[in-house]
Amino acid sequence: MSSEKLNVIALISGGKDSFFSLIHCLEHGHQIVALANLFPGPAPDSSSAISGGQSPFRQEDATKAEPETNLQTPSDLSSPVGFQRIDPGTWTPQPPDPATGDHDSLRQGQGSGESSDTDLNSFMYQTVGHEVLPLYADATGLPLYRLPITGRAIRHERDYDATANAQDKVQESDETESMLPLLQSIIARHPEANAVCAGAILSTYQRTRVESIALRLGLVPLAYLWQYPVLPPPSAAISADTQLLIDMANVGLEARIIKVASAGLDENHLWERVSSEAGSSRVKNALRKFGSAQGAAALGEGGEFETLVLDGPSSVFKKRIVVPEQGRRIVREGGGCSWLMLGGARLEDKHDAAAKPAVRIPNLLDPHFKTVFGDLPQSLNELKTAKASAISRRLTSLSQDAGTFTADSEVLRWSVLPDLGLGEMPIQDETIQVVEKIRDLASGAGVQLSQVTSTIVVLRRMSDFPKVNGEYGKIFTRPNPPSRVTISCGDLLPAGVNIAISLAAPTPKAIRDRNGLHVQSRSYWAPANIGPYSQAIDVPVTAQDQPTGLRCISIAGQIPLIPATMLLPSTSEKSHELQIVLSLQHLWRVGQEMKIQWWTSSVAYFPRANSSEIQRSAQLAGYAWKQAHGSPDEEGDGDNGPDLWDLKYNPAYMSLGNDDKTIRKTLPDWEALTLRQQNEPETCIPPMFAAEVEELPRQAAVEWHAHNGLSKIEEASFLMCCLPELTLPGWKTWHSVVTTASATVIYSTAAYSHADRPHSASLDSLKIDMCKIMQESLHQLHPHGPETVQSKLTLVYADAAQIVSIWNNLGDKCEVALIPCRSIWSSDGQSVAIVGLFETTFIRES
Repeated sequence: MSSEKLNVIALISGGKDSFFSLIHCLEHGHQIVALANLFPGPAPDSSSAISGGQSPFRQEDATKAEPETNLQTPSDLSSPVGFQRIDPGTWTPQPPDPATGDHDSLRQGQGSGESSDTDLNSFMYQTVGHEVLPLYADATGLPLYRLPITGRAIRHERDYDATANAQDKVQESDETESMLPLLQSIIARHPEANAVCAGAILSTYQRTRVESIALRLGLVPLAYLWQYPVLPPPSAAISADTQLLIDMANVGLEARIIKVASAGLDENHLWERVSSEAGSSRVKNALRKFGSAQGAAALGEGGEFETLVLDGPSSVFKKRIVVPEQGRRIVREGGGCSWLMLGGARLEDKHDAAAKPAVRIPNLLDPHFKTVFGDLPQSLNELKTAKASAISRRLTSLSQDAGTFTADSEVLRWSVLPDLGLGEMPIQDETIQVVEKIRDLASGAGVQLSQVTSTIVVLRRMSDFPKVNGEYGKIFTRPNPPSRVTISCGDLLPAGVNIAISLAAPTPKAIRDRNGLHVQSRSYWAPANIGPYSQAIDVPVTAQDQPTGLRCISIAGQIPLIPATMLLPSTSEKSHELQIVLSLQHLWRVGQEMKIQWWTSSVAYFPRANSSEIQRSAQLAGYAWKQAHGSPDEEGDGDNGPDLWDLKYNPAYMSLGNDDKTIRKTLPDWEALTLRQQNEPETCIPPMFAAEVEELPRQAAVEWHAHNGLSKIEEASFLMCCLPELTLPGWKTWHSVVTTASATVIYSTAAYSHADRPHSASLDSLKIDMCKIMQESLHQLHPHGPETVQSKLTLVYADAAQIVSIWNNLGDKCEVALIPCRSIWSSDGQSVAIVGLFETTFIRES
């Protein structure tokens, strides 16, 4: 299946990133229909150049824009105040002032507001160098549309909430909203436009603002450079820090530094060609003097420098921009910040007939996961002989100070089904009923729906998903909605029920320190989550209403979409194996971005198939899961540093030179394990199971569901163990144990294989046995603990072919999520009847 070809509006600032993103759009076969730019408006007490008749480009009627809340594209060609359209060939450079020789195009009224020796210094928009922007229309052969920036940065939150101003009764508009009338006006003139691209690399602040505007206008957001520094470079020998700059140089992009604002860079670096190996090396060497040469800083992502593009490949630049030396005037703002005021810029024809340079597309798989993919056994016999994860027989019991009593769970959980016995109803009506129940449950518990961390949506038919999603999205309208796993279980749902939703949220007293990752743009990094679910939600683990120091991350289900196209891999001999590994890589990339150190357990969902196919899929997934964890000998990558928003508002990044604060933990983080277990990596693979369901989103072959990701684990404070020998035969338990200063937090898994039990066991009886086994297992783990341990059962997978009476206890008060399966398999291909997840917290005495 070929990728959809999009008609793209390219947001440009003049900087390297926006143009390189545009180049990647073309590489994917998309068409650029227009350029869009926002520039500084005139000072309030000055007469604007945009209102006069001196402009050498076409300025459309300055009529009032539609209200910002009206998202309809204007049917006529009315324009917001200051709207400019610059067609190719219509811009005429002005001669210098005969008296002063001043080349300042702003003074001539050629651009945007009045000449000023002060840069806007916006977190959202690059504005330095804006006087050259009108030249891009003729240079590229594309129409350029411009609009003055109105408002200022009102919303300083990292993740943009377009509704927050109204809720906070703030009258002034955030500067982000300037994009809305600009794009509306462009769409009115180019109704074929259906996408917008931007150059965000590591800045969530910028990306979420572009996404907010784009999605409100029905445009597909494209951010092909997102997380580019963490993507695989062409060679392991090349540092990924400046690979982006080298890739720019290789396609002929000429980007010059026009602003410096960092210790290490001074005005001597102005006009440096940073998109070259020599230039990028000089910048990196200068930044290294102050300990900030890694990742984001080396690319200017922390505001260290800004650039202006003068030339590029002939597919984009038909002419090159030239700025004479006398037209480059240094403006010194103080505090180490200086920039160039540019004048006298002109266009030159390009006479070289160079071949089209190759645009490097990052490899689909990282080197690590490429190895995992290549090492997958080819035959069932090879899978059977593959070494299973070892189990440590030397159980290290927890010490007495691990805690003498357990705390109540501080996570609320609901499993919600529509009313039974009402007969068949349309899926939309059924979803509305479930949504209203969720509202009532949250309200009754004093929980805001914006605090929900994760959901599991179980459908009878995956084809119902669009209608379900429309109603589901109405309760999660704020930034960073809960992570979500969606599967179809077919006729395993109760008769007359077509949807079930399980939710988790902190109790009202729990600390509301919630972080999220919700990337809605297409990129090379991981699939975009378009709609009301985040890739990940991160919350503190609390006990007795106090933080333990540990954090728990809920991850959305990961299916094997190719991120840049949002399509599944094409069918091939090993496409099934590729889908298993690719979706697992997506899980890892999200986990690494969230600084997860360890997983507690996982399930790989597979669609309905015959028994031998499912068994093989389970073994392939189990092998990939084990290999993905690697060993302590494998090195991890460092973090790529903070963005500009982080540097100003995130206390963790106030010091650029403090490298210890910007180091990303590896996944898994072997240093978090106890010293003994660091020497026994085979015993530390979290339990993994395969669950056969009816169908998966987008007809995917697999969906990975990591149950919990853990972060903020102190060194040598994590223990993972398995207890296979318990009093009831057939049961096995696993524990992920984290010791903090105030608590011992345990995430446990129990599984039962049916070999010694009749197939007629009921779910209730198996749950009773499972809870008994968990008590026994926890007593072995912590013999000094209380006689009765309060351990919370949170999620159950049940094999409907082996268990009867699965849906006996229905009702909205059910706190345990239930996923009915056609079959369940261990990572080594053994049939399993039931799997249960538990959470336990022991309070340590101070």
